[in-house]
Amino acid sequence: MSEAEKVVCVTGASGFIASWLVKLLLQHGYTVKATVRDPDDRKKTEHLVALDGANERLHLLKAELLDDGSFDSAVEGCIGVFHTASPCYFSSTVKDPQAEMVEPAVKGTLNVLRSCAKVPSLKRVIVTSSLAAVVMTGKPLADHVVVDETWFSDPVVCEKSKQWYALSKTLAEKAAWEFSEENGIDMVSIIPAMVSGPPLQPTVNTSLLPIVKLIGAETFSNATVTWVDVRDVATAHILALENPSACGRYCVARKLLHTCEVLKILRDLYPDLSLPERCSDEKGLVSAYPAFQVSVERVKSLGISFTPLEVSIKDTVDELREKKLLSV
Repeated sequence: MSEAEKVVCVTGASGFIASWLVKLLLQHGYTVKATVRDPDDRKKTEHLVALDGANERLHLLKAELLDDGSFDSAVEGCIGVFHTASPCYFSSTVKDPQAEMVEPAVKGTLNVLRSCAKVPSLKRVIVTSSLAAVVMTGKPLADHVVVDETWFSDPVVCEKSKQWYALSKTLAEKAAWEFSEENGIDMVSIIPAMVSGPPLQPTVNTSLLPIVKLIGAETFSNATVTWVDVRDVATAHILALENPSACGRYCVARKLLHTCEVLKILRDLYPDLSLPERCSDEKGLVSAYPAFQVSVERVKSLGISFTPLEVSIKDTVDELREKKLLSV
């Protein structure tokens, strides 16, 4: 592939996963057209323009998810588009789920894909989904249950349980598949679990909050979460573009951990940290969130190797300390 052909677009480029995706794409020799809401907001873009290769091969463009045609110039001339832009908040902080989560996710995805449908050079679109768009089916989850790419969350279940992020990602991915099939777009979706790892951006993103909130806390939550490293997620995106046989959906997950297991890793790594000893749930450590397994055979077939979670958590905390984003 010639240098002129290695042009790609990353939407929502200042985000946690997207920033690492931009970094790795530049390392792979790609020219990256990166969309952000405000290219002149240095707080949101400084970490991108500081990346190796950015001066020569990174172009920041303004684009808004809800503006029709907003992504036309960004995707023009690209061989690949990585659509990562989507609202990501905990449901408890959302006042208007439709306006804050669902509409930007669904309409934004369709807006990007409409722009993609106009581009003859485009070979593939990679959509960043979420494990939240997979597991909320209403089916019982337990240790012996293996979740894979054939699962799709039920919007009714998401809405009834007020899981607005899951609802937004489910409806957005379903809309993306329907549009891509109707318009002949070669699409792949990457489905990450909860993402840890060192942030490039200068702020704490939503998926790192569960780790950040443990430090200095009095109690810890009775929760089980499936984790994966941000660098592995970004790598999976690139492999999905570069592998001609890549198709369909790919779950990207490393390991399921109860909060007390995350705490054990933190205590072993950082004896100096103030960490909670007591569970917030008086019933004890039988998780309120059932454990389950995630099949990663498909994504492994692309050639990915996973970062150990101990390494991911250490790199997360070290980088948060470096950026002075921890309270202690």
